[in-house]
Amino acid sequence: MTGKNYTTVTEFFILGLTDDPTLRVFFFVVFLGIYTVILFGNLSIIVLIQKSSQLHTPMYLFLSHLAFVDIGLSSSVMPVMLMNFLGVITSIPLQGCLVQLGSLVGFGSAECFLLSVMAYDRYMAICSPLLYSTQMSSRVCNLLLITSYLGGCVNAWTFTGCLLNLSFCGPNKINHFFCDYSPLLKLSCSHVPLVEILPSFSSGSIIVLAALIISISYIYILFSILKIRTVEGRSKAFSTCTSHLTAVTLYFGTITFIYVLPKSIYSTNQNKVVSLFYAVMIPMLNPLIYSLRNKEVKGAMKKLIGPKHLFS
Repeated sequence: MTGKNYTTVTEFFILGLTDDPTLRVFFFVVFLGIYTVILFGNLSIIVLIQKSSQLHTPMYLFLSHLAFVDIGLSSSVMPVMLMNFLGVITSIPLQGCLVQLGSLVGFGSAECFLLSVMAYDRYMAICSPLLYSTQMSSRVCNLLLITSYLGGCVNAWTFTGCLLNLSFCGPNKINHFFCDYSPLLKLSCSHVPLVEILPSFSSGSIIVLAALIISISYIYILFSILKIRTVEGRSKAFSTCTSHLTAVTLYFGTITFIYVLPKSIYSTNQNKVVSLFYAVMIPMLNPLIYSLRNKEVKGAMKKLIGPKHLFS
């Protein structure tokens, strides 16, 4: 990653999901609704956890930060995507692309770390309940959160740093709905081999580390659950993990496809679809996964805002 940065292209045109005017209007309505659900759902989770004293535990502290990260992740791409559907924005400057990609990767990487932290929290709660309050103290939780955000920032800088070492002097049309790394790399007129490898290595390392932590945590959790003699006890212990396992499966499957697998094995349209799921659908699904399947969250919501019959 050496050499000077001779950038002649100062802005890029984002082609978006479609150029059909009718589909653009339809997609605008659909994705505006999805974005509204994302903001309302995740903000509701954050407010509910802050207002409900029974949710002031490490598990829900991490969940509130996961909701915050989901808002940041979706907001990195959706406002520009929505304006693109209406034709309001036809171009985005190079600096804007760097900010958009950096925030997307940063929030996405932080979510990866948070999911592994949440798995470790479940391991401590189920496998070492007597030591849980001391092992997961406020100081430890804050340290884990800071590490998650710092890890996201480091990975984001890896992507943006690589782009800053590229020259753009040819076509400036991005065949995507946001400034993703792979389409930008295709538009570069310079050849720096390291920038093709380093982001995938950085993201791959984070995914492998997080997956290892999650896997080891759940192996110990599984053995601990099997030692519980009553069916009711096993069910209760396992129910605290099902929401997290669902979120982990959805998230790690998509980010592995986007940032780790070789780009030659899938098309640009496939990349768009998977990126859409990663940056839009998962932030919408997470509040539903963690609220609809969680009795404590539903109970806190019932106490905070609702008549009982609404949640029966």
